[in-house]
Amino acid sequence: MNLVTGATGLVGTHVLLTLLQQGKKVVATKRASSNLSEVEKVFSYYTNESKKLFNQIIWRDVDLNDVLGLDELLNDITSVYHCAALVSLNNSDRNQLLKINVEGTANLVNACIQKKIDSFCFVSSIATLQNPDIKGDLDETVFWKNKPNQNVYSLSKYLAEQEVWRAMEEGLNAVIVNPGVIVGPGNWNRGTGQLFSLSKKGVLFYTEGVNGFVDVKDVAEMMVDLCDKKMFGERYLLVENNYSFKEILEQIHIALGKKPPQIKAGKFFLNLGRLFTFLLPENLKVNASMIETLTDKTTYNSQKVKKCLSRSFTPISQSIGFAAGVYKNLGT
Repeated sequence: MNLVTGATGLVGTHVLLTLLQQGKKVVATKRASSNLSEVEKVFSYYTNESKKLFNQIIWRDVDLNDVLGLDELLNDITSVYHCAALVSLNNSDRNQLLKINVEGTANLVNACIQKKIDSFCFVSSIATLQNPDIKGDLDETVFWKNKPNQNVYSLSKYLAEQEVWRAMEEGLNAVIVNPGVIVGPGNWNRGTGQLFSLSKKGVLFYTEGVNGFVDVKDVAEMMVDLCDKKMFGERYLLVENNYSFKEILEQIHIALGKKPPQIKAGKFFLNLGRLFTFLLPENLKVNASMIETLTDKTTYNSQKVKKCLSRSFTPISQSIGFAAGVYKNLGT
C-alpha cells in the first residue's frame, strides 16, 4: 500500500494519479477542510476514468505533528511519498514553516523507521541547492550556504532534508527529489497556477530573474520510478531547463491570447513597490526574499536523473500550452 501526504496539493495530486494509473493502492492524507473535488477535477484533465480512479483513494485526516496518529496511519503501508509542506515566502510564517516542514518531516521519518517502511520519497526543492560562492549551473553536489535575504521557506526545506538524510543513516530506504518551479494545472490561486490567473487579466511587468522549471507530471512519474527502481540514498534535481521569468510570462500570455508584459521591473522598481505594499492584497505583497527570487539568475543541471532513469523531460512550452488549454476550457 502506498501513502501520499499532502495529497490535495499540486504534486501530491499528480503522484496519486500516477500511482492509481499504475494499478497501485493508495492511502492519501488531507486536512479536514480540504476540497477533494479539486483532486478529481485534476484527474479529469488527464483521463476519462477520473471518477473511477478517485473512488479508489482511501482518505485520512492527518496532522504530521500527531505522533500517535502517524503510527496508526502507517499500518499496512509499504511506500511513502511525502509531498506535504507549507509554501510561503513571508517571514511572518516562520514558526509554521518550521513546525510543518521540519518537525512534521522529522516525525514522519521517525515513524517510518519504526514501521520499517520499504521506501520513502521526499519532495524537497531546488531552493536547498544554494551556495552564493558557486558560479555556473548548480547540481546535486552543491551544499547549502546561507545568502543575503534568505527566505525561511528555503531554510525549512533544507532542514527537512537533513531529517531525511539522518533517517537514511538510521536505516530508512529514502530518496530526495529537488524539483524546480513546477508547472501544471491545479490550484489557480497558488504557485505557478497563479501566473495563469494573473496573465489572463494581463500583466504589465516582468523580471529577468532566471530559474529552473519542470512539468508536474514529470515530477510525479520520476518520484514513483525512483522508488520502484530503489534509487535510495541519493537526491535528484528535477529541472527540464532554465528560463527567465520574462520568457515564462511571455509564453503564458501568448498561450492565453494576451499581449506579453512590456515593462521591466528591476530591483529598484520592486523595492519601490514595497513602500506601497499595504495597498496590495495579501497574496501579492512583496518582500525582500521575493525580490531576491524574482531577480536572481540561477541555473541548474539535471543530467543525473536523466541518466539514472533513461528518460527526458516534457518541454516547458508544452507544459504551459497544456495548462493554458485547461485553464481556458474551465472558463475561469
